[in-house]
Amino acid sequence: MRPLSRILLSLRPFLRLLAISLCLGGAARAQADKASAPIPAATLALIKAKGSSAEAPILIRAYKKESEIELWKRNGSGRFVFVKTYPICRWSGQLGPKTKNGDRQTPEGFYTVAKSQMNPNSRYYLSFDVGYPNAFDKAHGYTGSAVMVHGICSSMGCFAMTDAVAGELFAVAREAFAGGQAAFQFQSFPFRMSAANMARYRNDANIAFWRQLKEGSDRFDATGQEPVVSVAAGRYAFAPLKDKEQEALASARVKDEAAHVAQLVEDGAAAIRTTYSDGGQHPFWAALINRGVPVGEVSRPEALAYAGQEVVLIPARRKAPPILLLPEAVWSVAIGPGAPLSSIRTPGFIAPQDRPSSRFSFDLLPTYGAGLPQLVRATLDDKASAPTFSGTTIVADAVAQW
Repeated sequence: MRPLSRILLSLRPFLRLLAISLCLGGAARAQADKASAPIPAATLALIKAKGSSAEAPILIRAYKKESEIELWKRNGSGRFVFVKTYPICRWSGQLGPKTKNGDRQTPEGFYTVAKSQMNPNSRYYLSFDVGYPNAFDKAHGYTGSAVMVHGICSSMGCFAMTDAVAGELFAVAREAFAGGQAAFQFQSFPFRMSAANMARYRNDANIAFWRQLKEGSDRFDATGQEPVVSVAAGRYAFAPLKDKEQEALASARVKDEAAHVAQLVEDGAAAIRTTYSDGGQHPFWAALINRGVPVGEVSRPEALAYAGQEVVLIPARRKAPPILLLPEAVWSVAIGPGAPLSSIRTPGFIAPQDRPSSRFSFDLLPTYGAGLPQLVRATLDDKASAPTFSGTTIVADAVAQW
């Protein structure tokens, strides 16, 4: 064997270790690069247009039925303002809270994300843990862990966003932490918490829980202030705002929305339940996938064909229109002698003004309706005597005699 060959053979273990180190180092650098990628310029422009900055605190809201996540930023006046909506590529389970490990449920509630929950080394590109289970979940004995907002398009109880979207959300959160935010609130809802949706889902088994979520949602919508959330007797509780004017706005919003829901129900809104084979997906991603655009691994694609099936529990009903009473001057002319409608009266019907007066007639219903408007008007005008109508004067005379 030639000397050079012997040298290379002796160096083979070292070269193997060097190759592995280079691969691992390259992977580590790639991971570090994506975790430190800047906020995309277009998103940063939106943030600045809302009077905020990359370092300002954030708040994130998720809606399962609509398959959307919203980014909110605190502006210069101290109010959280909406910045951008991101389509969710995949969430799993049904509408309703997560209750146990392995149920594939994407959770609902108010969660807290600290810097320590950010995972730059995620198997799913980049991710952060939403904080499930929180105090509410623990109070109810719910189990499970590691519920993430992450990359790719595969969910087993997480919010799967695809790599690009997960990278942007990671960057936005990273800059907020760098700006001094200790933790941000992650609000997860079954659907947009409108009065119309609450009326539609009023017969769902989760409605009592969703009413608690709506109170927190309403308070935030009214004030732009992050709700201070606690748990009391197994229920979400929201501390009053220190600013009395802001607290008045929040309380009024909660009260008005409850009244709006009640009115929609009274008006005949349908009651429904929405079922899923296993979660859903935003139409944006569905359209891209149908065109053959790669989005990575998609969990249980066959289940998406049965996502969002609505079951009607109570059909909608049309509220009867109110009966409008015509002024006496209008209907008396319309049915009076020689009027156009006088020729099409029901056979045997005699209009009040055409009936003979009788002091002993107690067929008072038509004549009472005929004379009441003028009788009331005379009383209000404080006249000495009411106008004479056959029916009304009969009643007065009869009462006087009795």
